[in-house]
Formats: sequence, C-alpha cells, structure tokens
Amino acid sequence: MGKFDDCIATYTKQLTKLKVKVDDKLLRAVAKACGPSLYNKDASTVAGSDPAELTRIKKGFCAKKLGVKEGAKLDNAMDRVMKTMGKGNRNKYRAVVYYLLTKELKKTSVFK
Repeated sequence: MGKFDDCIATYTKQLTKLKVKVDDKLLRAVAKACGPSLYNKDASTVAGSDPAELTRIKKGFCAKKLGVKEGAKLDNAMDRVMKTMGKGNRNKYRAVVYYLLTKELKKTSVFK
C-alpha cells in the first residue's frame, strides 16, 4: 500500500470507531481534496477547540469547496461533527472532519 492508502485505512478505522458508515469512494475523494496536508503531522489534524481553526474550515472548505455560506446551518453542522469526533479525541483527522461535514451538510454530490 502507498501513503495515500495508509491514510485512508487510518481514516476508515477512526470512522468505524465513531460508528459512522464509511462510503469509501466519498472518503477517498474528500481526502484527495485535502491535498498534501494529509502527509503533514500538524496539518493533517484539526484543533476542534480552536475558534480560528474552525473559522478557517468554514471559510475554506465549507464555503469554497462545498458552497455553504456561514450561518446557523453551518454552525450547527460544525457542532454536530465536533461532538461526533469527541472532545477527548486528540486526533481529529482533517479528512475525517471534512468527510463528516460533507455528509452532514448533504453535499456529497460535490465529490461525484
């Protein structure tokens, strides 16, 4: 397996632990959208308690990639995803967070 496949295996394992049904094709597409950040230890994870980080995700991924504008709908989706990931989870993988946001916001068609 290559580096990308190793990352996908890690993300699938985390999603399975979170009791989330994994759509492998969607997960791979979302992970590819993350680009090289997958391979950087710091960039591959999300600081779920950092408001600046969450704002970057909303403005970057959610607005630019998914086409979802800031507002109550996005805030609620972000809250649900962070709750699903768990406060004690120190490894909130960016690709997993993006995958969950994509599903939560019903924007899977963006990656078809």
